[in-house]
Amino acid sequence: MSIRYMYQKLKSFVHDDTVFAVMMIILVSIASFGLGRLSIIQTSTNVAKTDTTPALQQLGPLSTSALERDSLSTLVVASRSGTKYHLPDCPGAKQMKAENKIEFSSIEEAKAAGYTPAANCPNLE
Repeated sequence: MSIRYMYQKLKSFVHDDTVFAVMMIILVSIASFGLGRLSIIQTSTNVAKTDTTPALQQLGPLSTSALERDSLSTLVVASRSGTKYHLPDCPGAKQMKAENKIEFSSIEEAKAAGYTPAANCPNLE
């Protein structure tokens, strides 16, 4: 078998529409998976943001590292840009960006800061 013959066979194989479509689907899938993996990588640096809300200024900067915080001390969480508070395992709490998350030790503390309970969070007053 000559190289020219193999080249012609490969060329005709790749020019087939079905093979091309399958190859494109595989390549797009691999690229999507790689981008998805990159999107969950978090940097260890925390960007300090200033906020003009007095209640948020009293809280100070928050640690986003799971190792640095005691999960048992966190009863409710809220977003700096939102108006609702959630239990840490609620769907709304899981969607918050770590740098926007505010932790409260009680529901009363969250209410005092001006937050109201999230409707989609089960077992919340």
